[in-house]
Amino acid sequence: RSGLMCVQLCDHRFNVSGLSAAKLLKSHGLNPVVLEARERVGGRTFTVRNKETKWVDLGGAYIGPTQNRILRLAKEYNIKTYKVNEQENLVHYVNGKSYPFKGSFPPMWNPFVLMDFINLWRTIDEMGKEIPREAPWRAPHAEEWDHMTMQQLFEKICWTSTVRNFGKLFVNVNVTSEPHEVSALWFLWYVKQCGGTMRIFSTSNGGQERKFVGGSGQISECMAKELGDGVKLQSPVYRIDQTGDMVVVETLDKQTYMAKYVIVATPPGLNLKMHFNPELPPLRNQLIHRVPMGSVIKCMVYYKENFWRKKGYCGSMVIEEEGAPIGLTLDDTKPDGSVPAIMGFILARKCRKLSGLSKKERLKMICEIYSRVLGSDEALHPVHYEEKNWCEEEYSGGCYTAYFPPGILTQYGRVLREPVGRLYFAGTETATEWSGYMEGAVQAGERAAREVRAPAMGKIHQSQIWQTEPQSVEVPALPFVTTFWERNLPSVGGFLKFMGVSTFLSAAAAAGLLAYKKGLLPRC
Repeated sequence: RSGLMCVQLCDHRFNVSGLSAAKLLKSHGLNPVVLEARERVGGRTFTVRNKETKWVDLGGAYIGPTQNRILRLAKEYNIKTYKVNEQENLVHYVNGKSYPFKGSFPPMWNPFVLMDFINLWRTIDEMGKEIPREAPWRAPHAEEWDHMTMQQLFEKICWTSTVRNFGKLFVNVNVTSEPHEVSALWFLWYVKQCGGTMRIFSTSNGGQERKFVGGSGQISECMAKELGDGVKLQSPVYRIDQTGDMVVVETLDKQTYMAKYVIVATPPGLNLKMHFNPELPPLRNQLIHRVPMGSVIKCMVYYKENFWRKKGYCGSMVIEEEGAPIGLTLDDTKPDGSVPAIMGFILARKCRKLSGLSKKERLKMICEIYSRVLGSDEALHPVHYEEKNWCEEEYSGGCYTAYFPPGILTQYGRVLREPVGRLYFAGTETATEWSGYMEGAVQAGERAAREVRAPAMGKIHQSQIWQTEPQSVEVPALPFVTTFWERNLPSVGGFLKFMGVSTFLSAAAAAGLLAYKKGLLPRC
């Protein structure tokens, strides 16, 4: 079968990227074909429908302000959004105790810890300002920061073990990997291109503010319906040959497609499942061996009623305990109040450790930690449980996204979006806004489609490839208001220097700070 183009989807971030590219190309009168490896569209969005849950998103689900492209698609298809519940208190569980709080981050009452905490977020955001969204390898300190892990950066910035431990959780939650695994340059870029520490971590006014009524899988389903017979399921691509006048794409079941251009919309690592003729250029070929996927199990525990709300909790838990399976939770009750549920992530090292347990064993561990954090035996009695271990998915390899280990971004990053002949690259990993999210997937797909239409087909000017998106009227982005102290409180080191303490006091302070670093002094 021949067409003007073949969009290849062996799963990208959410299967939204390739479908977005195809949708845009079809709107300009072209004839795209989408090759999807799975038996369903959706990729790493995965909406399951059953009588126990009505619907449940076992993959990508959350959207929020500044994610204007995915919100535009939802509006076009009349898919409504609703806010994740955060009316009651959130709870921070640390050192075996629960601390209710309001806002994006838990408060810290110890003055040294507070200074350290504020300085960490301020420093991450300030370092991010130096990093270009579209080319992080061009940052003034790119080489230095890329050769450093986030763990090393925390050790450099943080004076207290309390803040270092929270920093570890911050990395776990946002990129489903460990601080020692990721490049500081890449992680700082990742936070920056999502709008900063507040925007990426917040529920209200942040990346987790909303969900889609009926599930996020509807976005891909609606695009697939619009594309009709152009979407081919169970069609994993085996070979891409661009030695002739047309690009020849062969699937595992020996179906052959011919196209003038191909958009590859997978995570970089999944390119390894394909055979290219001619071979990929050296840097592209090495890049795809060097960017692993994060590790996460998404867990949904269902209860008879919202007992946590009756206790004054909204369902959001930030859990710092090495023995606890879950690091972060959000309320997953339906917007009409039915089907009470708590969503929790088993992240990074814990995902790898607990993958060997049975589903029943994981549920028991999860219910036990919820019971301790919420102070309720009701947490021990779920009525239903759903989970998805994304590490076992052949056509994902993990979730949420690919991450860059130290030294890779500066060496190989510039070829991430670089076309290879008539091959163009999409997928959320290639985005410059909300990479790692559905929003990034849409941006990347539409950018790749415009790349095909610009220099390749001469339909649009090169300057039109990258386009900004108008802000969603329904989901406006509000500024984050910082306090005087958040803007001006010195770091611990700055405070000691400012105080000009005597040798004796310096020694005493150093001894006290060493105790904090070793976790010998309490949180509050």
